[in-house]
Amino acid sequence: MIRSNKLWLMAPLALASVLNAGNVVADWNAIGSTTVIANGGKVPAASTVWFAYSSLAMYDAVNAITGEYEPFYYRFAGPSNASIDAAAVAAAHRILVNYFPLQQTALDTKFTASLAAVVGDPDAKAAGVAVGEAAAMALISARTGDGLEANVAYTPGLGPGAWIPTPPAYTAPATPWLGQMRPFTMKSASDQLPDPPRALNSEPWSRDYNLTRNYGGTNSTARSAAESEIAIYWTEHTGQQYARAFNYLVTNNNLGTADAARLMAMLWTGVADASIGCFNGKYKYGFWRPATAIQAGGGNADTRADPAWVSLGTTPNHPEYPAAHGCLTGAATTLIAGFFGTTRVHVVTDSLAFTDSVHQHVFEDTRDWMDEVFWARIYAGFHFYHSLEAGRQLGETVALGVARSHFRAVKSIRASAGIQ
Repeated sequence: MIRSNKLWLMAPLALASVLNAGNVVADWNAIGSTTVIANGGKVPAASTVWFAYSSLAMYDAVNAITGEYEPFYYRFAGPSNASIDAAAVAAAHRILVNYFPLQQTALDTKFTASLAAVVGDPDAKAAGVAVGEAAAMALISARTGDGLEANVAYTPGLGPGAWIPTPPAYTAPATPWLGQMRPFTMKSASDQLPDPPRALNSEPWSRDYNLTRNYGGTNSTARSAAESEIAIYWTEHTGQQYARAFNYLVTNNNLGTADAARLMAMLWTGVADASIGCFNGKYKYGFWRPATAIQAGGGNADTRADPAWVSLGTTPNHPEYPAAHGCLTGAATTLIAGFFGTTRVHVVTDSLAFTDSVHQHVFEDTRDWMDEVFWARIYAGFHFYHSLEAGRQLGETVALGVARSHFRAVKSIRASAGIQ
């Protein structure tokens, strides 16, 4: 794989906002993971939308008090003496209760405990809570009718190249509504629609087909033990796994509340929009998975059928192209590199996909994270090479749009406009 040369770089973080570590953003990102995924049952790519709701509300709440960055949905200034920690807690709590009302009792308990741990006088905390509530309600109002979990029908196609439900469960297609949602930063869900998948009579398709056939099967003799571990490592629920990685970036870099809220909002907004664009492409093209293509034969003489071929991992139940892990990871790694001003970012990831223990992978460069995820989906037998290239490019492009047009410092915007 050729690494992308795209990189957007922010100015270095202001020391004042880095020195005082604040954990409420990370805390409520973790609470969000439990609420959305463990208890809410939301599936990987779609789960990113609820993370975006929560993180954007926290960002707007904090920013209404600090005034450092451009707002997203909530455009009113809060009292300068209000607690930004209390504002973030209240915003996240209100969002999660709104979208997951059956979990309100548990969320209320966490809200009370979290607010009690916030340092500050009662008036400052009360003012912060009021700002957080207002920011959350602004987001809820703005996102009304955005297509969340709308009833969108999808009928699988027929013949070579068409996606159909895959073994072993032959589950119905997941979340076709995601690709029809109103995005957060893109003009439309199809704004970054990739070119079509490779033609089945082309040499590049034959090459991609045989690469996955050789490396992605359960009984592959080409794939090493280390590559098999990489494949399984990245089969954990993406939202859950990436939420922990994002929290590591906050805590390991000692980010204060304002910077943590901004980073988390950028990441989840970018990843959510990449997911929306990705699923728009998936259900437009409806391209078949290796689990179907390789058993049937790839459509030309150089892509012979192997009726006994089974993918190493259990194939996700949605069309193959473009690859969602390429979309999501392309967006995330581009935004991380931009936020910290370098691709050389230390991050520890882990995976709960193994029965023996929790595995950890450590990266010193965001490009290495992207590369590993790219190949993991081939080793697992889920994707073809071109699909991952298209997904990565989609994610990176979405991320650049997020970074260049949103979450910008007010001082930078004023300076570029010639305002003193």
